[in-house]
Amino acid sequence: MKKIVLGICSFSLMALSYSCHSDATEQTQGTAATTEEPKIKVPVFNADNAYNHVAAQVTMGPRTPGSEAQLKCADWMQQQLRTYCDTVYRQETQVTAGDKKTKLRCINIIGSIRPQAKRRILFLAHWDSRPWADQDPAGKDKPVDAADDGASGVGVLIELANVLKSQPLNNPDLGIDILLTDVEDYGKTEWGDKSYALGTQYWAQHPHVPGYRAEGGILLDMVGGRNARFPLEGNSQQYAANLQKEVWTAANQAGYSSYFVYENGGTITDDHVPVNEIIKIPTIDIIHLPAGSPTGFPDHWHTLKDNMDVIDKATLKAVGQTLVQFLYEQ
Repeated sequence: MKKIVLGICSFSLMALSYSCHSDATEQTQGTAATTEEPKIKVPVFNADNAYNHVAAQVTMGPRTPGSEAQLKCADWMQQQLRTYCDTVYRQETQVTAGDKKTKLRCINIIGSIRPQAKRRILFLAHWDSRPWADQDPAGKDKPVDAADDGASGVGVLIELANVLKSQPLNNPDLGIDILLTDVEDYGKTEWGDKSYALGTQYWAQHPHVPGYRAEGGILLDMVGGRNARFPLEGNSQQYAANLQKEVWTAANQAGYSSYFVYENGGTITDDHVPVNEIIKIPTIDIIHLPAGSPTGFPDHWHTLKDNMDVIDKATLKAVGQTLVQFLYEQ
């Protein structure tokens, strides 16, 4: 606890570049002037809704490239974002797998809130399923449901869009983009790091809006598992340390310091890497990295156990409410 408290104190002294609060107002009583910080009502993130969004995806079956479930889920996500966002974009293209031979259908869905706003924050999550449960001795050639490693991030972001629709941000100059990216998990170690995150690589090279810029990005990956632990991921620290500290501070303010721990985590190759390196948007990764895991990831990672049984509403709540806290009060 002492380490966490000290971390919060040191981070709170930083000048926050992603501030969404209004300027302080001045009130005068007689000859004395007092300054009061306006009280901002932070909306409640509905974990039940997020859980239902996760379940809806898993019910469609593994969302692997070229499958019927891929098309069905893309249409569903597009319709969900149309309900909550001002503008929705659909990128449908073909990418080449890491074997340099296989052509894969790739569908990125982007929802924009206040697309005219110059200041923007990007949220993203991948939605595809891994075609091979290569960490599962019983099903190495079977596709995974990807309830946590895929659907959980999408579920949180769709509910975040609902919150933003229900109670718009006070700052009219701040816009939000939600990128749901495809073909993240069609990679293999022997194919190299760039065989992963193919949909995000495509988006970073061909953004939905020419010349697209955002002040920062937040990636969600495996954010629904029971007893999740979100340490300070290495690439996030390298490319977007200030943003990472702000989000972890928001988690503490919201009461979720047991999930967002002030400890160094592993350095992960994930969708935030091409966003940082190609389009140059400082982006962090909120990802479950258990302490002492032999793989560095949860036990259900890349196995057939990555189904609805591992999804915990408490974790969805912790992540979703942290994002709401970050946006509405920082």
